[in-house]
Amino acid sequence: MEKDNKNLIENGSASQAGGLDLSVELAGVKLDNPVIPASGTFGYGQEFAKLYDLNILGSISFKGTTKDPRYGNPLPRIAECEGGILNAVGLQNPGVDHVIEHELPELRKIFHKPLVANISGFSIDDYTYACEKIDKEDQIGIIEVNISCPNVHGGGMAFGTDPASAAAVTKAVKSVTSKPVFIKLTPNVTDIVSIAKACEDAGADGLSLINTLLGMRIDTRARRPLLANKTGGFSGPAVFPVAVRMVYQVASACRVPIIGMGGIATADDVIEMMMAGASAVEVGTANVVEPYACKNIVEDLPRAMERLGITKLRDITGAALDM
Repeated sequence: MEKDNKNLIENGSASQAGGLDLSVELAGVKLDNPVIPASGTFGYGQEFAKLYDLNILGSISFKGTTKDPRYGNPLPRIAECEGGILNAVGLQNPGVDHVIEHELPELRKIFHKPLVANISGFSIDDYTYACEKIDKEDQIGIIEVNISCPNVHGGGMAFGTDPASAAAVTKAVKSVTSKPVFIKLTPNVTDIVSIAKACEDAGADGLSLINTLLGMRIDTRARRPLLANKTGGFSGPAVFPVAVRMVYQVASACRVPIIGMGGIATADDVIEMMMAGASAVEVGTANVVEPYACKNIVEDLPRAMERLGITKLRDITGAALDM
């Protein structure tokens, strides 16, 4: 492989010979590249648009949206940890109607590609209401249904920990939507493959994984949990090997496309996650630590591809599955 890479550089890189192809496809939705800021770490893009042109991104998965407005969990709800962060934000958002009336028109001004709409709920009726409404918006390319949030009560992750419940949400949402539906899965289960298969069998067009791992930290001076919610979702570089393993397992068992996420922070991470079976990726915690994280990854991907002798990025999806 080193010899092949050397020959590639000496004889002219693929970009010099006609351009590297970073494009990918998710259930018929074409993206210029596989890099998508993850829901909950990028808001509605307004703050990041002040830093760089968001149109260099493949897409944006905007802030998790529910039927009704939510304040979220009490403060404090963020805690730093070695290798990542804990969050228990609790799906703070203005509700789907406000998002459609105000956030999407503002997003249209700064981002001109199909969006990923991340939808959460506390009942099947909540999911279907919000998904049916967002499905009508022409800016939306993919609906990402979050059945995996560990920081809310009475729904959220409860749907994602049981195959039958996960399938029920999937089937209900598919009955009221026309756009591709990707189900976002929780890693806080014994067998993620059984849940992934249940969603696929119920009609999911794709899968997103993984959401955060349930974690906790204690303030040893105060002798109480750091988070008001006590527990929260752990994310960041420390979870990357877990995410790669789970994407690999699900890709081995399912045929629908996967958006891989969990600790991605570099172009090399993107390539590794795609080789595990992902067709695209979402970048989460890295945005919180470094606001230019997604921009840096997009700009570094061609160099990483040349180094590894990759001409078409989509060709590496699942490359490790054949080993």
